[in-house]
Amino acid sequence: MRALAILLRLAALVLLVTFIAAPNLFAPVFQPLTTYDAPAIYNQGSLFSLTLSHLATVFSAALASTVVAVLLGIFVTRPSGLEFLPLSRSLVNIGQTFPPVAVLAVAVPLVGFGEAPTLIALFLYGLLPIFENTLSGLTNVSPLTLEAAKGMGMSARQRLLGVELPLALPIILAGIRLSVVINLGTATIGSTVAAKGLGEVIIAGLQSNNTAFILQGGLIVALLAILIHDALMSVERIVARRLGQQPAGAAA
Repeated sequence: MRALAILLRLAALVLLVTFIAAPNLFAPVFQPLTTYDAPAIYNQGSLFSLTLSHLATVFSAALASTVVAVLLGIFVTRPSGLEFLPLSRSLVNIGQTFPPVAVLAVAVPLVGFGEAPTLIALFLYGLLPIFENTLSGLTNVSPLTLEAAKGMGMSARQRLLGVELPLALPIILAGIRLSVVINLGTATIGSTVAAKGLGEVIIAGLQSNNTAFILQGGLIVALLAILIHDALMSVERIVARRLGQQPAGAAA
């Protein structure tokens, strides 16, 4: 079963790379989905460059969300920050309370069209899973472990960096994985405000009633989500194995 899973992942990767690098090879597959001699393959831009732009937007937002959510999670698990936990939860829930489309509508008048409003929407949308997993990881560190570290003369900072964060890392990584995978699909709406990405392909298909374009955009996003999810899961397993833990995603 493990060998079969690896082969399926490799097949998906080969399919994705081949399609975005030489999409015209697949024209016969998509031709039956077109009408009135419409193009079978998206021809208003490079699928390769749109994929790179899509990934750049998602990972830039994920990096910003990770930094803010992890730092906030650390702060509210310290004695001096406990009282700010309810406020912090309210703040990171904003991204989930307001749909990304609504965030775009608010952001565009403030920062203009392009990548910026999309990054803001994805940043806000990605905070909650990372923040909650950071809280869970840090609060689930065994008090006995912390007492042992304290007994060894480690300062609070040393315990955080040398004990708490390493032990919480698999759970934090699971939150980052969830955030990234969710935003891979959510990022497609960025094309409604002129952000470069795979949403352009889907929107072009909707505007021209070309099912082939819609399917191509959706297929690339789906393959990216599957492959990136599996890659991040592998990282979690490696980290958890080194720590002698059960991977956080194993039960998901």
